Amino acid sequence: MKVTATAIPDVLTFEPAVFKDERGHFFESFNQKNFEDATGFKVCFVQDNQSHSRKGILRGLHYQIEQPQGKLVHVIQGEIFDVAVDLRRKSPTFGKWAGMVLSGENNKQIWLPPGLAHGFLVLSETADIFYKVTDYYAPQHERSLMWNDPGIGIVWPKGASPTLSAKDRMALPLSQAEVFA
Repeated sequence: MKVTATAIPDVLTFEPAVFKDERGHFFESFNQKNFEDATGFKVCFVQDNQSHSRKGILRGLHYQIEQPQGKLVHVIQGEIFDVAVDLRRKSPTFGKWAGMVLSGENNKQIWLPPGLAHGFLVLSETADIFYKVTDYYAPQHERSLMWNDPGIGIVWPKGASPTLSAKDRMALPLSQAEVFA
């Protein structure tokens, strides 16, 4: 497995070794020892989540101000542009973002440690996303960061005119958002 740091050094991409033949393919999508060796993070995933979305759907940028979740995200089918924003005030990358294309074809995964906002834009007709999280969903602590905040300056794929949930339309810019100490 190849592990690469992003613009936020502790947001990592994982590229598994994929074994292909005439029957299809196989890869190991998670190995706790390898994950802990690569991240230095003693992980305990407590919940697995799946999301199915249509083209143009933007989910996020979400985080939990209490019970923050680390996330290991990959796409089973389709293609997304996945984004992480560092909300840890004491981090040297506070307010910075990292983004990448994840797809069922490239099999890449992204690790976001606790303290970051996360979101994605669906680029294919549909996409099925699977992610493991390190803490339970706590809706009372969930917050949304504005996807197009000019103070963050995320460069979304050209032509992005996303469909947002009501909650995400009410998201706050970083200057007004609750962040981590």
